[in-house]
Amino acid sequence: MHERLLPASPNWYCSRCCDVSSGGLLGFGAKNFIYLIDVSAATCSTQGLLVGHKGLVSGVSFCQDVTQSHICASASVDGVILFWDTKTRSVLRERAAHQSAISALHWSPLDKNLVVSGDEKGIVVCHWYNTGDTASFFPEPRSIICLTCSPHNWNTVAVGYKDGMIALIDVSKKGEVTRRLRGHDDDIHSLVWSPLADEDALHLRAEAGDASNGPSAGEEKGCYLASGSKDQTVRIWSTATGKGVSTLKLPFVKRRGSAVDPTLKERLWLNLHWPKGRPARLVSSCFSGELLMWDLTRTGKQRWTLFGSSSEGQNHSRIVFNTAGFTLPDGRELLVSTSLDREVKCWDLADLDCRWTLPTLGGFVYSSAFSPVARGCLALGVGDNMIRVWNTLSAHNPYDARCFWQGIKSKVTALAWHPKREGTLAFGTDDGKVGIYEVFSSKPPQISSSYHKKTVYSLAWGPPLPPMSFGAAAAAEGKASHSLYSCAGEGVILQHQPTDLSGDACDLDKLIRQTNDIKHKLSPHTDLSWKPDGKVVAIGNEDGCIDIYRAPSLKLVCSIQQHHKVINALRWHPEDNAPPELHGLLASGSCNAIVYVHDLRRLIENPPEKPSVLTEPYRRLCGHTNKITGLAWSPHHSARLASASYDGTAQVWDVEQEAALCNYRGHVGYLLSVHWSPVDPDVIWTGGKDFTVQEWRVSKQEFTKPPKGKKMVDLKEKAKQKKKSKKSTDAASPEANGEHVTNGQGAPDEAEEDVGSTGGPVPPPGSSAPQRKCAPGAKSKDKQAFADSTALKRKKARSVLPLSTSMDHRPKEDLLQDCLTLASITHDAAPPAGCVAGQGEHVHLGLFSDRAALHRMFRAEEEAHVEGGHVESAVYLRLWSGDLEGALRLAAERGELSDHLIAVAPAAGYAVWSDAVQRYVKQLCLQEQHVKAAAYLLAIDRVDQAVQLLHSHKLHREAIALAKARLPADDPVLKELYTSWAVTLEKDGHFSAAAKCYIAAGASFDAAKAIARKNDVTSLRTAARLASAAGEVSLAESLASRCAKDSAAARDWVAAQEVLSSHRGLLVHRLHLSVAELLCASLADVLPEMRGVGHAWAAPGSGGILERARHVWTQHLGVPPVDSDAGHGHLDARGHLDARGHLSALLVELQDVESPPHSASLPLTQVLLCLSRHVARGVLSWLLDDSGTLAKELWLAAAWLREAADFRVSAALFGILAAASEEVDCNVDGEARAAADSLRAWAAYHRLYRLWWRRPADDGNGLQAQGSPEEEEEESQLSGELDVSSLLSEPHAACQAEQRAMEDLQKRLALMVARHGRDQEQPTEAGGQPKDTFLSLTSEMAKHQRQLADIPDTIKLYPRPDVAECCLVLLHLGSLVPESPRRDAKNLLGKYGTGPTLSKASRPFLG
Repeated sequence: MHERLLPASPNWYCSRCCDVSSGGLLGFGAKNFIYLIDVSAATCSTQGLLVGHKGLVSGVSFCQDVTQSHICASASVDGVILFWDTKTRSVLRERAAHQSAISALHWSPLDKNLVVSGDEKGIVVCHWYNTGDTASFFPEPRSIICLTCSPHNWNTVAVGYKDGMIALIDVSKKGEVTRRLRGHDDDIHSLVWSPLADEDALHLRAEAGDASNGPSAGEEKGCYLASGSKDQTVRIWSTATGKGVSTLKLPFVKRRGSAVDPTLKERLWLNLHWPKGRPARLVSSCFSGELLMWDLTRTGKQRWTLFGSSSEGQNHSRIVFNTAGFTLPDGRELLVSTSLDREVKCWDLADLDCRWTLPTLGGFVYSSAFSPVARGCLALGVGDNMIRVWNTLSAHNPYDARCFWQGIKSKVTALAWHPKREGTLAFGTDDGKVGIYEVFSSKPPQISSSYHKKTVYSLAWGPPLPPMSFGAAAAAEGKASHSLYSCAGEGVILQHQPTDLSGDACDLDKLIRQTNDIKHKLSPHTDLSWKPDGKVVAIGNEDGCIDIYRAPSLKLVCSIQQHHKVINALRWHPEDNAPPELHGLLASGSCNAIVYVHDLRRLIENPPEKPSVLTEPYRRLCGHTNKITGLAWSPHHSARLASASYDGTAQVWDVEQEAALCNYRGHVGYLLSVHWSPVDPDVIWTGGKDFTVQEWRVSKQEFTKPPKGKKMVDLKEKAKQKKKSKKSTDAASPEANGEHVTNGQGAPDEAEEDVGSTGGPVPPPGSSAPQRKCAPGAKSKDKQAFADSTALKRKKARSVLPLSTSMDHRPKEDLLQDCLTLASITHDAAPPAGCVAGQGEHVHLGLFSDRAALHRMFRAEEEAHVEGGHVESAVYLRLWSGDLEGALRLAAERGELSDHLIAVAPAAGYAVWSDAVQRYVKQLCLQEQHVKAAAYLLAIDRVDQAVQLLHSHKLHREAIALAKARLPADDPVLKELYTSWAVTLEKDGHFSAAAKCYIAAGASFDAAKAIARKNDVTSLRTAARLASAAGEVSLAESLASRCAKDSAAARDWVAAQEVLSSHRGLLVHRLHLSVAELLCASLADVLPEMRGVGHAWAAPGSGGILERARHVWTQHLGVPPVDSDAGHGHLDARGHLDARGHLSALLVELQDVESPPHSASLPLTQVLLCLSRHVARGVLSWLLDDSGTLAKELWLAAAWLREAADFRVSAALFGILAAASEEVDCNVDGEARAAADSLRAWAAYHRLYRLWWRRPADDGNGLQAQGSPEEEEEESQLSGELDVSSLLSEPHAACQAEQRAMEDLQKRLALMVARHGRDQEQPTEAGGQPKDTFLSLTSEMAKHQRQLADIPDTIKLYPRPDVAECCLVLLHLGSLVPESPRRDAKNLLGKYGTGPTLSKASRPFLG
């Protein structure tokens, strides 16, 4: 039907509102329509429109199966899903399985019958196209934003939620959630699956710190999933493990000549596309409409490539909402994108350049105009606050359009090109603004300083009129040859000087009144049109009259009184290439649905002395069924006119013949503008309510006249019933296509109402056309074409006296009889029998009789009001009669008390007023207006009740505010209110607010406990300070120690010491953490991740751990130094503890601190904190000259390393602890000596293995490779430091041999018991007796137990490394170990190397 079309803008903020079929057909949702665009060719072309949804389209998805590629599904916010055949543009199926707005939709790439949808309430629905079945799931109670079906597994669907969570669900298992992927902090905007079916092709590793996100998905092999979120990140997930494998942070792309807008992140929508032919590439949108191609195999910061970087202006200018990819038959991959800038772009993924751009429109097309100078430039005034200038004759780009938005902040409702100056375009807006754009320059528009009060409907260029024009003198001064005239909704026409828009505009009414000596008020103007020669101007008015004025004095020539409704359009016939007899034709359209053409040539050429009045038109053009909104004469034909109407069609007329030539029905909804092509006589352009501009050919139209409207038939029947004296239109006769045809001899009655539109559904809110309104004081009428015919009418107020009012609508005879009855009542001494004014049939006469009759009428009216439920009117009647107390009582009984009644209640006395207030309070509570109810209680001085009312309805804040303002400061109610609110806040997790309530209530202890419940470092620190300020010392110390512990676990040593420093009773914890910090700092070279926020004194330095700890304690932590010559007393001369007594007390306090049990699952930092506690005890013992306790504590510290640390950390710390054990006195008891020796043995064990790992590798010929000099030097140093004697302890070797023998016997006994159980079930054959007997094994076990009991306890309590293992390593080291230790190792290995494993390992050395 049409040639070219600018469609409506794709809908915003939808996760999948556009899709491309495998055949290259793009479908996108715009308003409640779906546009079909062929994108497979070099340029796009509109193929059609799918009309059927009643709500906004929120999702579009094509079936990707080749056999069903022409079928698509669409969803809308009203919960309906439609299945379409795009070939026939018809609905195949309709589903309404959702109760809420659908926010996501996808047709499964694998199953051609499965469509999955999700809504804002979290409901997921599966639709089977072939059977029509549906299945609903509720996997998560969250709002869904997007979802996508897996291209590799038909039953797997990824769902993205508003809170940042992603759920993988199995639709074959009733929507069971197989994984929850957590990592994003904000809305999930887009989800895309990798085109690869497994995760082996892309070698992406899981990110450090990511934990598994749910149970395994079973035997199914996972693939990658990409997610885009409002938190500005793109994450790649492994669905096999549920972990994130890569995170891409969106860059801020700075455009040329502009800085980065800091508010961009607030407007982000992050859309993703994973190209099928490029599995290692990922496309994402960015902050300002840029598209980025990410290389997933590249590392570093610059992992992306910008689309359209080859030339300026290719990218979108605002955020991108949707992308859809497809492949051409030649193998090229293309990508289509839609954006907030109202453009649809197509990209070639090979070179990332834009192939074509399709502009779209975001509002009604109110006005259109072709430039008279730059032929082919079509200007469009659109309701999205922008002007488009479309070069319709462009050879290389059929959609070459530019947008102008600067200085425009409202709908563009009128346009007019300058008749002589190229590129000068005047515009008018919905907010009354008039301006001029120079479209071929980059300058902002000039805005007139004279604003209209209402919408600008019409603009026209014409010759200047006084006072802006004064003949030849003005031309000599260089003033403009044309002025700009604007007509707006307030009914005023202003003349603007284009060279000085900052000056005041002139009101034409002043000149009209002055020239024509008019004293009465002029009718508001609605349109104007200058004759092409500039000698005459036609002005249309709100009353339907058209006035013709001669320039420059605006002398009235004639008035055309044919229309009786608002004039919407006036157009003079063009004079170029037209015969002279047509130069005076004026076409006019109004809300009458009839186009009138007037021949004014004779009156213009020979104007009469007095203005004449025309009541008959030259031609009537009948056929439209609704108001006329636009007219356009053909510049190529004589007397050929195009009209646009609210009936949704455009009509072409042969004016001379009064014949309809063709009718265009391509729009959905009413039309607002029409224009003839200046270069092609067969082409017309129309725009309207459906947000589109359409180019169509007259010769290709199927219909001749507009469709016959139902309302037109009703109006004709109504006109016949009224039997008008004026002739009506001849009866209609149907044609082949069913149009309504007239014979041209008459028109429908001019008083008929507007005929209903045949257009489509009502536009979304905020997009309605502006309505023309009459000037102040003018009679209300139906307005200009921009108005909606369904405008709401003001509701008439209900009468307070409905009974008496209804009596005035009786027949005329009854009304006359009432006059006689009233006269007899008034003048006769005895009124007629049975006639009582104010009651019964004469109730209405009470208004005209005495007061008693009036009161009777009031009572009757009151009863009627109460019976009808209109209590308010009954109350008014009681008030009017002076019964205030009765009015209050009636309103209270019916629950209809109001502020007004309470305000007048004091007139009845305090008691009545107080009672009314209390009743009103109950009524307000039932209406849940608790604050207002409390305010009324205050009015009667019931403060306690007001506070209690607010508190009982959970309005804690308001109750406290009122109590503090009105009650004494020491009132116990305040404390109860604070405590009650604090409990509520604490239950809801608002701990800070609860703490403030506790503080206000004087319960600082509870306040500190409430803050500490948050259990993070900041909260614990605050709680400790709060408890300390309140004098709660024990609580403050407890919270401070917890805070310090958490800070130390995060390796923030400075914060830990800082929180402890303000509490004198926590010095022992400071000592402990200082030792932990020293140990942690010493491990920084081994494990860099152990570095934290530390003190300067913790930096690695000379000296052992004991000396460094003593230095830190005495110099930085305030521990007094111990004099070696001091005695052992605990009190000084002043009765205070001396230094030794102080250290003893600290040691006792540190020994009382409990440690967690040993566990291999403890993190390394926790292990360091535990072992450092023993080291701190050892340091205190050392300072007190207690070497025995020092040795035992160091050994206990080392015990943590044997179970909960890796070898590198163990080696480093054993070296530190072994060096500290050198301080142990040689004269200590045997147990302490055994502990020290065990510690040195473990240190030697780690040195032994370090030497073993440094040993050069064997070259395969029995020779060892030669190491570097540095390596040889290190080996020599390690060999020299190795204490072999501590490793080759024969007592420990004997003990370990006995323990191995015991373990072997226990295994044999267990095996025997198990074999015996099997033999009971299946008896063994003869001769199958076991070699060992139970008796022999138990006796051997007893023997080994006796030998193990004879071993000293110190050997068993303080074990050493496995001696046999050390012997083997020493023998393997060969020449790196001296001969004597190797000989001892052989002896010990031969003596105690029992067991099959050791025997086999020692065979090469023992022969």
